[in-house]
Amino acid sequence: MEFDITKLIFMIPALMFAVIIHELGHGVIAYRLGDPTAKISGRLTFNPLPHVDPVGTLLVPIILILAKSPILFGWAKPVPINPANFRKLGYRKGMAVTAAAGPSVNFIAAVFFGISYQILSSDAVLGTLVSVFGPGIIKSVVTPLLIFFQYSVSINVILAIFNLLPIPPLDGGRVLMSILPPELEHKLEPVEQYGFIIVIILLFIGVLNIIIIPPYMYLTRILLGF
Repeated sequence: MEFDITKLIFMIPALMFAVIIHELGHGVIAYRLGDPTAKISGRLTFNPLPHVDPVGTLLVPIILILAKSPILFGWAKPVPINPANFRKLGYRKGMAVTAAAGPSVNFIAAVFFGISYQILSSDAVLGTLVSVFGPGIIKSVVTPLLIFFQYSVSINVILAIFNLLPIPPLDGGRVLMSILPPELEHKLEPVEQYGFIIVIILLFIGVLNIIIIPPYMYLTRILLGF
């Protein structure tokens, strides 16, 4: 989708919603596994303020928008999790499931918004809305909703794919570390503190685009029915 400054009012709420539900996915699953840390910290909420990360929620998306990047993504503050409280699955399995929850929620949201987009944009639904409410409903309600649904599909797909990259501390990296033998996990642990630096470098030299854009284009076309 080409960037249009007038669509920023739809893009930002879509991004905020996507990063919030991503972190909520981690927090809720951790809570279900026995860890109340996120709940005690007040992070199991849709209120955006506790989730905003100055870099991931604000700076990175703004840079991508100004650079007219073909993809838009960001992140919220990671929810605090204490794996020692995972009574049901234990440390390693609990970490894998909790890490996978964030991207899974984004994929589910992308499917939901994709189905909503295809239903609302269908000729049958459009014809019914026009016959009941008049042609003005298209410009005043339908078009804004379709734009929001498009951005929601796009951003949720990007977040899911991005976070599944096997680079600690991204979710894919945490899943990888949880399923590797303990000796290999310990060897990867030092990489985690440099993970986001690695991601930023890969982003600006174009490697992430090569990895992310093909599955992103494939999934968004299916979900939006293009």
